Amino acid sequence: MATGVAESKKQLGPVAGLLLAAGAGSRLGRPKALVELGGQRLVDRGVHTLADGGCVPVLVVLGAAETELPDRASTVKNPDWATGMGSSVRAGIDALPPDVDAVIIALADQPLVTPDAVRRLLEAREQGARAAVATYKGNQRNPVMLGREYWSTVYGMAVNDVGARAFLRAYSHVVTPVACDDVADPEDIDTEEDLERLSGLFGGS
Repeated sequence: MATGVAESKKQLGPVAGLLLAAGAGSRLGRPKALVELGGQRLVDRGVHTLADGGCVPVLVVLGAAETELPDRASTVKNPDWATGMGSSVRAGIDALPPDVDAVIIALADQPLVTPDAVRRLLEAREQGARAAVATYKGNQRNPVMLGREYWSTVYGMAVNDVGARAFLRAYSHVVTPVACDDVADPEDIDTEEDLERLSGLFGGS
């Protein structure tokens, strides 16, 4: 039995990480990807979260701002970033390598999402899940894991400022909820007040 499980895991292809970081941060007044928190830019923190969690490769969708990324990530440009998150999801899916079996999608403005949350989604996949979402107090947030067979469906439903949320609702019967309350927090940064509040958690003022 153990041998069979090991062989099954070996047959699973790689899981890519997809970080959505293309927005202009209209409420914050500047692109969130470039905002520093605890001496580290949000885009860099998101890259390391996905990579440390086990995602290879890691792709970052940029739009409003262009910037150099850590060596662990590559850039995907979204010229339609102003239309909303949906275009970034589509640009990211288009850029995924052919050997990738699944993707974990995360947002750059959620710095309290941790590698442990990513690992839990990967563990759910190893146990047979083909679509999974991190939950907090029972609510679906991020990150999200999507097997290759669902990419075209997500692609078609990702419009305007809707990413994978429409898919998660319409296909709830195939989505595995993964509780991450004890290892992560989905709080995002939308305003200067949000940034100031979270800065205190990272040694900032």
